[in-house]
Amino acid sequence: MRKIILMMSVSLDGFMEGPDREIDWHLVDDELHRHFNDELRTMGGFLDGRVTHQLMADHWPTADSDPAVTGPEAEFAGIWRDMPKIVFSRTLERADWNTTIRREVDAQEIRALKARPGGDLCLGGADLAETFMRHDLIDEYRIYVHPVLIGRGKPLFQGSANRTALRLAETREFGNGVVLLRYDRRAVAPAE
Repeated sequence: MRKIILMMSVSLDGFMEGPDREIDWHLVDDELHRHFNDELRTMGGFLDGRVTHQLMADHWPTADSDPAVTGPEAEFAGIWRDMPKIVFSRTLERADWNTTIRREVDAQEIRALKARPGGDLCLGGADLAETFMRHDLIDEYRIYVHPVLIGRGKPLFQGSANRTALRLAETREFGNGVVLLRYDRRAVAPAE
């Protein structure tokens, strides 16, 4: 069975975007972008909320036609275009670039999607992640901690009533100071 993997960047103080939705503090250099490409090209699809999808769709479909975009960024443009995508939105009327729109997260439908053959599914967007967490649908967390404190903004994890036990599966430090923390779901032994 394929997994749903939440893959998100955060500041050291836990924000995934600044108060005005800015992400200019993300330190994505060629090394980190190559890593993202290596991880994402093996995925079976992207699952995004509307905001994340529109952010991606505003740039990546034609990014590799810009002569200033080279190397790993240009390569990612092709990965993004070709990857099947599901965007969860109540307001988006249409979406191009191999994208299907779903109005709601149906946990049964997502579990059926996980049971299909193919690569893992990459989840993006804090609000969508909160919904997937509430339905207990996330199998792995890949959190990229950027060495910056931004002070305020949108936290990646809003308050949750659910406790989720995790197992540290990998850490990796990149040359720019970003640290990957990869956690797998871990079964919790029942209380005695």
